[in-house]
Amino acid sequence: MSERHQPDDRGGRARLPACVAVGIAGILVAVAACGGGQADAAATRDAGTAASERIPAAAPADTVAASRAADADTVGSSGLRVTRLDVGGHPVTAEIAETPEARHRGLMHRDSLPADHGMLFVYPEVQTLSFWMRNTKIGLDIAFVDPSGKIVDIQHMSPESDSLHSSARPAMYALEMASGWFDANGVRVGDVVGF
Repeated sequence: MSERHQPDDRGGRARLPACVAVGIAGILVAVAACGGGQADAAATRDAGTAASERIPAAAPADTVAASRAADADTVGSSGLRVTRLDVGGHPVTAEIAETPEARHRGLMHRDSLPADHGMLFVYPEVQTLSFWMRNTKIGLDIAFVDPSGKIVDIQHMSPESDSLHSSARPAMYALEMASGWFDANGVRVGDVVGF
């Protein structure tokens, strides 16, 4: 799955507020000056292409989000950084979708996920997050997570669906796992994701 932005009223690309775009540009310059992170300035994606394509760009404006994403262990075969998480006491390997492009693409066009693997979507601020499953072949469950790591909502998402799944409460992170993973591991709303 991936990040999604609501299309604008003109039916075109999703638009970021100017203040977010300016903030992102400043953060990207700061990150580049420090020699860290990857920035893809061509971040605006077509709003109607996939589960990975809705929601504001992830500019690590929040220092907690930036430091958590910066602690990633390795780079996976997708080219995204990979980190280990503790989800309600269960170890998980997660690709980190921290750029608008990575959030747009998400887990689209994949045929499977390895056991105990998922994707962590990182956003620059707390907000209501919304996802869909367009171009996503595998069923997924999504946990919406607040800045402290507390799971505030878990939802099931069916493959190839344009139905929106919005967080019941504002969140800063979303963790997508294979369908049924949260139930099978006894992970519930209120449990904590350790970054």
